[in-house]
Amino acid sequence: MQKGNGASVMIDNVQENKRLIGIWGYPDPDVLKHTQSTYPAHEIIDLDINYNHCSSNVLPDAYCRIITNIIDNALYLKDHLDVIIASVGEEKCDNGRFAAKILSDMGFNIIQTKYCKYNDSELYTPISESNLPLKNKIIRIMDGIIKQTNTIPEKCEPEFGFWGVPPNDLSILDLFPDKTHVFGWTRCVEAGRPADLDLEMLVNKSIPTVFFAQTFCAKMQLAKYLAKKYNGLYVDVDDIASNSVRAKIEAYIRLG
Repeated sequence: MQKGNGASVMIDNVQENKRLIGIWGYPDPDVLKHTQSTYPAHEIIDLDINYNHCSSNVLPDAYCRIITNIIDNALYLKDHLDVIIASVGEEKCDNGRFAAKILSDMGFNIIQTKYCKYNDSELYTPISESNLPLKNKIIRIMDGIIKQTNTIPEKCEPEFGFWGVPPNDLSILDLFPDKTHVFGWTRCVEAGRPADLDLEMLVNKSIPTVFFAQTFCAKMQLAKYLAKKYNGLYVDVDDIASNSVRAKIEAYIRLG
């Protein structure tokens, strides 16, 4: 059983009659809600996540792993996906827009959304600042796109920072102590401001921070710049983190 953002799907043995709504990025909440009401019996699956399918060979080998996941997952589940809600604005990336066009050209029912609606309310990111294990923080934030919880975790004073997007290889998050605060795009998602570039660049200057990006992702530009600016550790990973990358992160945390 694999778990996407708030929905469970038997990804390797999908029941013949199972119907799905696919999503990626940060869909406009109003569009997502309307689509769910249109397809009330459908389950939701996050196409960003790596379910370890064989490659569809649609995209180049040297390409963003997350976008590759989207294409591979969509093609694997084509007979079960009745609609895909695709983030194509500043809250995602041009690659997301290209993926939407490719899948539409291949016959998928694509709803494109852009979400840049923000209010001036106080920034509220309790999960990013909590004492939960870092992997739990990231998963809970992304699950919150589909289904929010009223349970507020305990806040902690940070010892480390993790800046970036959810890694394709979530296991690297296990290397971090629980008192790690979340920054970057993931924090923007919790705040409901996925395209807020000023918030995405916000970090705590007083703590050592790992700046992470998926290899071949445009956010590598921000990650490398911010790591140099704040004397942090820049890391980019394509698919699965190598032993050398893990050792680099472990050493940085140990010497913190």
